Amino acid sequence: MRGSGSNIAIRRARLGDAGVIAKLGGQLGYPATEEELAERLAKLIHRPGEGVVLIAEASGEIMGWLHVSVTPLLEVPLSAEVNGLIVDEANRSQGAGAELLEAAERWAVGKGCKSMSVRSNVIRERAHGFYLRHGYEHFKTQKVFRKSLKVAGYRL
Repeated sequence: MRGSGSNIAIRRARLGDAGVIAKLGGQLGYPATEEELAERLAKLIHRPGEGVVLIAEASGEIMGWLHVSVTPLLEVPLSAEVNGLIVDEANRSQGAGAELLEAAERWAVGKGCKSMSVRSNVIRERAHGFYLRHGYEHFKTQKVFRKSLKVAGYRL
């Protein structure tokens, strides 16, 4: 996939990208080792119908990545969600984020999605402006709750 902008190329992530993906995730407060990321990335690569991890690169240098997925929900028409979008601090405001977002939107349309959403931490004001400039609307504010799970036996 070639982006519509400058010399930024968009491609699918490969397992060999895990180290750079981990480093970039750390820039936004999501620390992980290369091994942890490689394990997660391998699972995503082997389920291409559910989501994709895209890489933006220029001159062989990875500038950023985006993870987008489709989760069928009962309450809304089929929609995609940007699960993560990170551009290296040294490469921001050069078009990589826009190229990644446009590629993800094309992927989502190809999956039959009617919309795409993204969640962004309230402290990431620069990111909020980015999404607004790219046609996204702020439509809901919510609290996110998390619970660590201990895996015992699984029954349903």
